[in-house]
Amino acid sequence: MNPHPPTHRKKRPVSVVAIAALVLVGAGLGGCGLTGGDPEPVWNPPAGTSASSGSSAKPVEESAQVESISLSATGDIMMSSAPGGLPPNNGEGFFDSVTEALKSDLVMGNLEQPLTADTGTSKCGSPKSANCFAFRSPPSYAGHLKDGGFQLLNTANNHAKDFGSQGYENTVEALEKAGLEHTGAEGQITVVDVKGVKVAVLGFSSYAGANPLNDLDAAATVVEKAADQADLVVVQVHMGAEGSEKNHVKPGTETFFGENRGDPMKFSRTVIDAGADLVVGHGPHVLRGMEFYKGKLIAYSLGNFAGGGRTLSRNGVLKYGGVLHVSLTKDGKYVGGKFVSTYMNDNGLPTRDKANERGRKLVAELSEADFGDTGAVVGTDGSIKPPA
Repeated sequence: MNPHPPTHRKKRPVSVVAIAALVLVGAGLGGCGLTGGDPEPVWNPPAGTSASSGSSAKPVEESAQVESISLSATGDIMMSSAPGGLPPNNGEGFFDSVTEALKSDLVMGNLEQPLTADTGTSKCGSPKSANCFAFRSPPSYAGHLKDGGFQLLNTANNHAKDFGSQGYENTVEALEKAGLEHTGAEGQITVVDVKGVKVAVLGFSSYAGANPLNDLDAAATVVEKAADQADLVVVQVHMGAEGSEKNHVKPGTETFFGENRGDPMKFSRTVIDAGADLVVGHGPHVLRGMEFYKGKLIAYSLGNFAGGGRTLSRNGVLKYGGVLHVSLTKDGKYVGGKFVSTYMNDNGLPTRDKANERGRKLVAELSEADFGDTGAVVGTDGSIKPPA
């Protein structure tokens, strides 16, 4: 029995506006031997869903209120392994292939490395410990995130402090200098205004300094506080064991190299009971299924999105990821969603998988296999619908 019943939030009524369209158009990645290919199909969201500011849809009249807003999110992002493992062109155009696919009213990603110079303090020590990996990108790479369209980055993960507390502070400074929001520190509730809708984004992980994944009472408490401050609450969470064989979700605690990586199902239900409207998971480095709980979408893992400079493995299913799109009303009602498939190319750059849509197929299969009656229904067009 969850000790934290659902939080009842007072929300202002909203009016219906004209239908807008979110256009997802694949773009080529210049200078890396890739072409844009055929134009991307147009996704016409359900009535009332707002359009991305970068889309070709007609703008909403100033006098109109937005009935719903669109959110997009990705899984793990590593751009380089400085100083030697840098991507082509020092990262210029890093996200060009997926910039159109990312567009929404609020674009979020999981930044799984610090943006810092070498602080002289690596979590792996010297010589490097076995099964320990420390990565960093130059602080200037915050500009690549900005150019790609990201607006908010989660830092609650196992690599945020690869170069110590100073490295983390440098990351925050670099993000803020680039005009990017961030979330993930313990007790941190990041509230952003999205077309007049207040959205609180919280980051959770099993590591010190972040909101706690494994203390469910504390997790519920911070979500309840966020629900009091905003119209919508989005939970970003780094949870679950890692590896190519870890793409199934089962009840119970998951461990990896002796670390408690949380109970993904129990955690997700706990934060939704406390007032969360959307749960975005990452951490296993593979895609996992999605389900609905009390009308709220849980994406258990969005997989690897970017692994430039010899960081994230591209072997087998580890290379596949995607962009999750979700539209929510101001009072938290799920309006619609879409999964856009991506993969990491030979340089580790995120690339639209328009020809094969392998990520979408994986998520559809896993959602049905792992969750049955509660599993999200992922259509051949990538649409995400609640079970009938």
